[in-house]
Amino acid sequence: MVETQDQRKHLAQSKSIGRCIVSCIFVFLTQLVLSLVPRFFSAFSFLTQLALSALLLLLFIGFGGWCRRRLLQVHASAPAFVFFNILFIWGFYVSVIRQAVPLLNDAVFSGEVVFLVIGLYSILTSDPGIVTNGSASSDQPLNSSVSQVDNHDEELGLPCHESTEGSGLGTRVRYCRSCKAYIKGLDHHCPAFGNCIGQNNHLLFLILLFGFISTEASYLVCALLFAAKSRILDRPSMEVAFLNQLCSLPLSENLAVSTILFTILQLAWQVVFVVWHIYCVCVNIRTDEWINWKKYPEFLLVVQPQPGQRFANVRFRNPYDKGILQNVEEFLALRA
Repeated sequence: MVETQDQRKHLAQSKSIGRCIVSCIFVFLTQLVLSLVPRFFSAFSFLTQLALSALLLLLFIGFGGWCRRRLLQVHASAPAFVFFNILFIWGFYVSVIRQAVPLLNDAVFSGEVVFLVIGLYSILTSDPGIVTNGSASSDQPLNSSVSQVDNHDEELGLPCHESTEGSGLGTRVRYCRSCKAYIKGLDHHCPAFGNCIGQNNHLLFLILLFGFISTEASYLVCALLFAAKSRILDRPSMEVAFLNQLCSLPLSENLAVSTILFTILQLAWQVVFVVWHIYCVCVNIRTDEWINWKKYPEFLLVVQPQPGQRFANVRFRNPYDKGILQNVEEFLALRA
């Protein structure tokens, strides 16, 4: 039995290392593919290059992921992909961008990178609020399979895959199919951070999101300072662009432009993502509840049929919305 457990542990570690290696390779290939945009389309406007980068990024991630899973049959790690992207940007910054950056900007950006690495590890290893099985003294979480999880519902007093009744976030227990566990205040399962976002780590999640936006904004400022000094963003004519392609401009200059494009694309969706989560906090609702509100009885408002209608209408209502100030206070109090 001991040997079997050791073998399983060794196999799990080998799989984790393999997935990290695949993620690292995928990050380098992604950045190299993006560098093709300034390499071959430097004569186009910056907005055109940004649109081409977005399209190329979606195509490469989609097609590359399909080839990786279907043809090569290898798996990657989303948290490792995030970590190696941070490492790639920081490594390129140190080797190329840093020479044109003032000391203050350099210190701020380096500190933010360290914060991201620590924050990524913290949220990856944090407890989102897993509800233990049975009594409060039990140390065993509900990690059973989906087919077995309903057997625990009566012990917890939970409806199947739904929430307990209550007015506060502390009683809103939801089931996560990815983790196969019940989570207090479940917002969503985050593949990028490799963990559920629940009552215990929701505040850390928001802080980390702001950290990513701040770090990317700092890198954008630093990269633009480097671009202004080296004049790599000056739009050449078609003839000059063709000559640059023949002369093969240094990869570092192409990567400088492509990482600027990559950073802007990251900022675009992350700002929208943060605004959505701030809105959810202000109205006291979780992402899982917003998407799957028809699964939870407390969000269902049954409107009786009007004359001439055969069926009643079911509408959405939020029983937990008590006003912005009280919602935010409750959000912070449950994480204090």
